[in-house]
Amino acid sequence: MEYAILNNGTRIPKAGLGPFMMEPMEAEKSVFTALKNGYKLIDTANAYMNEKAVGRGMKASGVERKEIYLSTKLWPSIYAEADCAIEETLARLDTDYIDLLFLHQPVGDYIGAYRAMERAVKVGKVKSLGLSNFPKDLIKEVAEAAEIKPQVLQVEAHPYFQQSELKEYLSSMGTMIMAWYPLGHGDTGLLNEKVLTELAKKYHKTNAQVLLRWHTQNNNIVIPGSKNEAHIKENINLFDFTLTEDEMEKIHALDKNTPYYTATKEALQGYLKFALNFDRQE
Repeated sequence: MEYAILNNGTRIPKAGLGPFMMEPMEAEKSVFTALKNGYKLIDTANAYMNEKAVGRGMKASGVERKEIYLSTKLWPSIYAEADCAIEETLARLDTDYIDLLFLHQPVGDYIGAYRAMERAVKVGKVKSLGLSNFPKDLIKEVAEAAEIKPQVLQVEAHPYFQQSELKEYLSSMGTMIMAWYPLGHGDTGLLNEKVLTELAKKYHKTNAQVLLRWHTQNNNIVIPGSKNEAHIKENINLFDFTLTEDEMEKIHALDKNTPYYTATKEALQGYLKFALNFDRQE
């Protein structure tokens, strides 16, 4: 495993598992498999409805809690009750602390929720803070209102959408990117790019491994999700080869500045109405 140092001096693994869109039993099994195969980072969310399952998978793995970097996210419909929501998240995950807590979407009382997260840091319930899916202008708003600058921004990033301008802005705060859709949402066009195929052959790796290695060398944190044991093992087998500067540049040249997902105003406002009963998750 390789680690990055966040702007608060803490360490974060550069690769982990994201159980997005996994049913509870799937999430529990995937977390267990990941931790048994050397993963150190698990990323979940209130809205994934599998926090309890993630907690069970962590316990079943036998890996000590201090060896696991755990991140989760608060959903906008509970921002107004963020202090209580943090306590409930800790209970669902069956843990005393969260390593990294995100605001999931940039709507609702995100400033008030961020201040609640800062309070949780001060009493040791949360170690680091992050934003998820926030655009530059709202990141700036939060950062200016905050005592604690965000440590991580979770956002779509991959060779077709490298977030270069956003990364330049974040660098001034020392904020890192955690990439979702790191493999381009399974886009075969991206995965089968000639440069990836050539490098995979050279290093005796898969195209996906080359792509994930590009991320980690580009100082992105990656959280690919998989329910397949072979893919889980493959996705962490990244750190026994290094792409050259020339090879990195060839992958950088794929940038189209085009995301797979664009949030509409209607979708963002819809998040406020999507009040999930998180306690009902299995």
